[in-house]
Amino acid sequence: MYQFDEQIARIKIKLKAAEQTDKALTAFGAQTHQYILHQPLSVTALLDFETRYKIVLPECYKAFLLLVGNGGVSYADSAAGPFYGIYPLGTGVDDLTNAPEKYLGAPVKIYPDITIDAWQHLIKETEEDDISDEAYDAALGNIYAGILPIGSQGCTYVHGLVLNGEHAGRVINLDTDGQRPQFCFEDNFLDWYERWLDEILSEDLLTDAAPWFGYTMGGSVELLLNKYHAAIDPLVKHQCIRGILSKRSISPVMITLLEKAYQDADPAYQQEWLGVLTKFNYQLAKPHLLAYSAINPLPVLQFVWWYAKDKSAEWQALITESLRGVTDEETFRFCGYLLLESNIDYVPLIIPLTTHKNPQIRVSAFYLLGKIANKAAYLDVFIQGLHDPANEVIHTTLQALSGVKDKRLIPAYQQLTARFPMEQDYILSNLSLRLEDMGISISELKQ
Repeated sequence: MYQFDEQIARIKIKLKAAEQTDKALTAFGAQTHQYILHQPLSVTALLDFETRYKIVLPECYKAFLLLVGNGGVSYADSAAGPFYGIYPLGTGVDDLTNAPEKYLGAPVKIYPDITIDAWQHLIKETEEDDISDEAYDAALGNIYAGILPIGSQGCTYVHGLVLNGEHAGRVINLDTDGQRPQFCFEDNFLDWYERWLDEILSEDLLTDAAPWFGYTMGGSVELLLNKYHAAIDPLVKHQCIRGILSKRSISPVMITLLEKAYQDADPAYQQEWLGVLTKFNYQLAKPHLLAYSAINPLPVLQFVWWYAKDKSAEWQALITESLRGVTDEETFRFCGYLLLESNIDYVPLIIPLTTHKNPQIRVSAFYLLGKIANKAAYLDVFIQGLHDPANEVIHTTLQALSGVKDKRLIPAYQQLTARFPMEQDYILSNLSLRLEDMGISISELKQ
């Protein structure tokens, strides 16, 4: 293991430092693994495992098991590590296939940046309705051949280790529900594990908004910016920007360089750079946001909501303009978020949209009206919503009327019982709740 000795020594030091940095166990999964690793694995146990499955584990992973630790106190007795930790050797081998003895040593089929079409072709057999259990298990074994599950990310997500081929030793993010896999960016398991420790120490993973570890490119902001400028592949450029966006904070000096990157960027990358600027320096980003809103208001509304929602009131002019003639549901949705946050009287802006031709926009309009304090003053608008041709609009209107006990609603409620003699889209259940506010049952209403 001599080629990994220096890195193993660093990892041991960083493990202790990470435990001290994250005393509150804030990082995802830390409350379960508690930065605990049990004693390293014996060489005999490791060789027995390799012999049983007729495989040779990558040297980077062997070094971890033999020199750092094997197992701990987390889910499935996992050791400290990303998400819920690193399985003890032998645990979870059947997470991906019911016949690991047959498929762990088989050639790997998955590769970095596998296309959607290639992935769909690979999993096609598993999606056939009439496939037998035996054929399904064999198809799964073929899909995940040569990949050892090494830990759980929660739900159906696991991280696996590539055992053979040109990418042996790399970690890959997998979803057993069939979503397209994603290789992590590091060259081997130890680099991936050390990056996790580095992001604990930098506190990038200690915020409520921390990204899922290993799904973005790692490295310092300076390193990622240099990679961005040097890259020719558009995918790599986008990955560099997303890696920077995942940081917890950025120094003022680097922010200036990122602003220049935005100003000099090809239009294909400007929108992502604008999100970076908004997250880390709203005041610096604001004039750029204003300029970009003339090109496309939606990302501007999104960035303000995601990274500067306390500044929502400053964007009333853009919101008003965006709502004028709006046809896009997503644009309307983010306008609504900002209106709620800005605490202004938005009713005059919303009422015209309760008759919009798009039912999803009508749904959102009635949702927003349901948040106002003086709903009774707009009873005619709500009654109109109760007569809407779209069930989802009626459903939302009924929910929006929570707390309103005005008897002028009775005729509209009566027509709903005639229109919906049986439960449909939860309309009668919501109607029942509104009638409870008035002390009336549906049967009484019908009479």
